[in-house]
Amino acid sequence: MAEESAHYVHMPHNRITAHGSAPEPSLDIKEDLTHLLILRFQQMMIDGVLKPGTKLPSERELATHFKVARSTLRPALKVLEMMGVIKQKIGDGSYLNQDASSVLAMPMEFLFLLDGTSVQELTELRFMIEPALAAKAAERASSKDIAQLRQSIKDLENSKQDRVKLIASDLLFHRTIFEASGNRLTGRLFHTIHRAMLNMMMVTSQLVDLEHTVAFHKPICAAIEQRDAQLASKLMASHLNDATRLLDQIN
Repeated sequence: MAEESAHYVHMPHNRITAHGSAPEPSLDIKEDLTHLLILRFQQMMIDGVLKPGTKLPSERELATHFKVARSTLRPALKVLEMMGVIKQKIGDGSYLNQDASSVLAMPMEFLFLLDGTSVQELTELRFMIEPALAAKAAERASSKDIAQLRQSIKDLENSKQDRVKLIASDLLFHRTIFEASGNRLTGRLFHTIHRAMLNMMMVTSQLVDLEHTVAFHKPICAAIEQRDAQLASKLMASHLNDATRLLDQIN
């Protein structure tokens, strides 16, 4: 116990990363808190801030950082405990498990099970709708939509080693295309499946560098801006084919 307590991670008021990192990107924290915790733990282990056996900040400090109630935080911590990432000790706090690195390194199946969506189901759905949505976005996107696509690409390019910002930027790009299609139901559909999409991006982002993703997003954005629906659809299908190929490497 004494040995573990010696490795306590202090969490600054507005971040959980090492000093100098960019602020957290905007995610739907209440729904994605478990995923965000996993991402941040992964990044902190890569940075050497977190080590197996490290005592985590208190519930109060974690809740303050993520701007959620402790009642919202507790279920997320319970999922991490069930996954074997953390160990909670009554009256003492939470610790990162000794084998947490191996769990965090291969989260794919665990993560998809969290919301009951299989990789195959999500991949099939995305192939069915996203190329068509990209085509509609090319026909209907407003100047605000195009500006948001550009901003998501800029944020992606600037994410460097911050995987949370990288994935948030990736998700924003796809969300904008859903919304830019001009059909309100597709916007609602995005909110139904976005956690499964986030899970997929968490996996694929570990397999390629950010330039790889940028190389797909930029041409899609350009096709939408040029109002070339056929090209936008074709490029989106190519992007999804690449993501499927990456996932196949794991399975």
